[in-house]
Amino acid sequence: MAASRGRTADPGRHAGEREEARYVRRRPAPPLRPLVAWYSGYRDAGVPPGTHRGLPSPYLTMIVTLDDPLVVAAHPDPRTPAGTYDTLVGGLHTAPAIVTHDGRQSGVQLALTPLGARALLGVPAGELSGLDLDGADVLGALAGELRERLLGAPGWDDRFAALDAVLSRHTRPTRERPPEVTLAWRRMLAAGGRVTVSDLAREAGWSARHLNSRFREEIGLSPKEAARVVRFDRVRRLLQNAAASGRRLALADAAAECGFYDQAHLAREFRSLAGCSPSRWLAEEGAPFRYVQAPDEDGRPDSAA
Repeated sequence: MAASRGRTADPGRHAGEREEARYVRRRPAPPLRPLVAWYSGYRDAGVPPGTHRGLPSPYLTMIVTLDDPLVVAAHPDPRTPAGTYDTLVGGLHTAPAIVTHDGRQSGVQLALTPLGARALLGVPAGELSGLDLDGADVLGALAGELRERLLGAPGWDDRFAALDAVLSRHTRPTRERPPEVTLAWRRMLAAGGRVTVSDLAREAGWSARHLNSRFREEIGLSPKEAARVVRFDRVRRLLQNAAASGRRLALADAAAECGFYDQAHLAREFRSLAGCSPSRWLAEEGAPFRYVQAPDEDGRPDSAA
């Protein structure tokens, strides 16, 4: 359920509230980076009620809300009823989640790596595939502790530090996953999804059938599904970043750069994975944006993807 856009800090806020920039991104402490790609803090208030598409991405999602619960009107699995959540954990998926708000929303979203799911969540990513679950159903008492710590923190730096502390203490050693799956997943990410299942199986020394089974168990998608999601994530970020910089990017050029056969292929995949056309998504949620960067632990700003 990837966050798909942000806004700059509200220039009308008082100086004492400067930490409450609406969208802030930070990488976790170095020991956690194999498990968590980034933290994204967000806060909106007094904006028009709206709808957000939680898009498929190569990361599992954990959301810890602050002031108001997360309202999910439709889940990737249509059998899951709409609901509200103080904390949520979502697996990899191939359909959008629909999130609504009444003009107020705030919290922290964590992008969890599939390979780190066992250590952080206690289950392989495959057990969460396509699901959105109440955080307490996955994390137990830890879900409430995380929210309590974030609610008690006075600013974004303190919230991110609290996440580092709690997650570092909670992370548990796990049995090793098959190295063939690790290599296949990393190869897929490095190739931007432009790799065939037969190539991955040959490199692993496995049959395609065995790779499909073990890959799905650990990652939550088959290699073919994962390649689709990785390509889609890359192209939607490319389109989003082009919009943010004011650069005009033709869909045909984006399709060629990200490994789609042509513009029509990109459009079909976008409708399947996002539930709308690329142009509609750009109009609704791909408008120019930038994250307000929190400095990394070495003092350098982290780059927004």
